[in-house]
Amino acid sequence: MAMDKDRVKGAATRTGGKMKQAVGDMTGDTKMQSEGKMDQAKGKVQNAMGSAKDALKK
Repeated sequence: MAMDKDRVKGAATRTGGKMKQAVGDMTGDTKMQSEGKMDQAKGKVQNAMGSAKDALKK
């Protein structure tokens, strides 16, 4: 059974957020750090929604 598309999007958003935060950490860019943290939180929510949808399908 394939994963729900929200889980895939969530994982991608979290990964992008981690990368953005890391770049912000290296450059001292607090705005980029904050955006990275926000993206990670958004990805977590997307992933949770996808997990719930997968559970309902079973």
